[in-house]
Amino acid sequence: MSEPQGHSASDNVPLFVDLDGTLIKSDLLVESTFALIKQSPTAFLSMPGWLIQGKARLKRELAQRTTIDVTGLPLQESFVAYLREQARVRPVYLATASDIIHAQRVADHLGFFAGVLASNGANNLKGNNKLQEILKVSNGGPFDYAADAVADLPIWAKARRAILVNPAVGVRRAASKIASVEHVFNDRPVTWRTWMRALRVHQWAKNSLLAVPLLTAHLFTPAAVATTLIAFAAFGLVASATYLLNDLLDLAADRHHPRKRLRPFAAGNLTLPAGVLALIVFLAGGLALAAALSSQFLLVLLVYLGLTLAYSLCFKTYMLLDVLLLAALYTVRIIAGASAIQVPLSSWLLAFSMFLFLSLALVKRSAELLSLKQVARDAATGRDYQVTDYGMLSAMGIAAGYVAVLVLALFVDSTAGQGHYMHPRLLWLLCPAMLYWISRVWMKTARGEMHDDPIVFSLRDRASWLVFVSMILTMLIAI
Repeated sequence: MSEPQGHSASDNVPLFVDLDGTLIKSDLLVESTFALIKQSPTAFLSMPGWLIQGKARLKRELAQRTTIDVTGLPLQESFVAYLREQARVRPVYLATASDIIHAQRVADHLGFFAGVLASNGANNLKGNNKLQEILKVSNGGPFDYAADAVADLPIWAKARRAILVNPAVGVRRAASKIASVEHVFNDRPVTWRTWMRALRVHQWAKNSLLAVPLLTAHLFTPAAVATTLIAFAAFGLVASATYLLNDLLDLAADRHHPRKRLRPFAAGNLTLPAGVLALIVFLAGGLALAAALSSQFLLVLLVYLGLTLAYSLCFKTYMLLDVLLLAALYTVRIIAGASAIQVPLSSWLLAFSMFLFLSLALVKRSAELLSLKQVARDAATGRDYQVTDYGMLSAMGIAAGYVAVLVLALFVDSTAGQGHYMHPRLLWLLCPAMLYWISRVWMKTARGEMHDDPIVFSLRDRASWLVFVSMILTMLIAI
């Protein structure tokens, strides 16, 4: 935060404060849009009709149909502390283009605003419209204005002093030319690491499952490997897009979660409009790559996308259906890998995958319930689970993991396993390795040492890497 330039607020000049991107590190129009999509996906189809009638009408319709949890909104903390001090010596007004329904709830929650100027369903309070309302309240006299965007430049030009909050470099430069800048608050440093977290690049490791058919079919030709790598990239781009969508849909729930509240969008470290743009770019890029491979692979990727949307918009709130769908999303990756290199899928592989990934999905839910128990919460927000369900979920997960090992053992002893490998007896070594890994994962979960995502845990766990590498080497030697 910059230091003040020696001015005092004791002259009672009113201070007007923007909401989106200034008071809060979020955008209520984007938040309410995704809240409506999650609440009623078909209602999204009505939005173009509302927009035709004007942006103010769109905001009013969204505000009437959605409820934003203002208690969880990410605040510009240092700026809010400054405003509380200012409110003791002069009137501070909230002046925003957001609808008055949402704006008034934010103002009531914070409790230090002298009044609220906002869009009302007919007048979109932005730019010159906002300036006219500010001049009415200030009776044409001097005023100070705090905001963050290009649209605020005309207001800064008429203000006595400008206060900038997390401005882009261009905005800061332009504001300095037309206004007397008193403060600049910066608490949203955007780094490449922040974007990597939002895009879940580490989750691309899950797409290594696309290479499983390459290994089981013993197809190690350069063309097959290259095709698998392109398929990996396509799935990675689409998966990142779906993670962005999931985060945008789950903003309210994530903000009340012990760890998910630190996610870039929930915490306000990345802007929501930037998230929407990245979502579109990554989705389009992934689908384009898939189409370049084959129509069959594109179809499987679209199925994956459809299942992901079904999970995010509906089934993640249904007990057990959510973990079954998560397990299916893992298995679809294996199906996609087979379709990319055009090899038949083994029923043994599909059965093994189904039980193994169900176990991992249950690990994920069990770990979440344990983390809630540690902070004395009884149930998960936005999930149909209670902390008391942990015992049952862990029992089902352990059983599913051991059944996966049983399927593997039956395959090794089957005619399919015997005929597909030169040294099939070596494959028996896979069973104790899998038993150790599954048991270790569930032991770590029971101790509360499991990450929310078992894949992330495995990537950071040296023992898991040793198990995976030894299993791959065993299979290669057995071929």
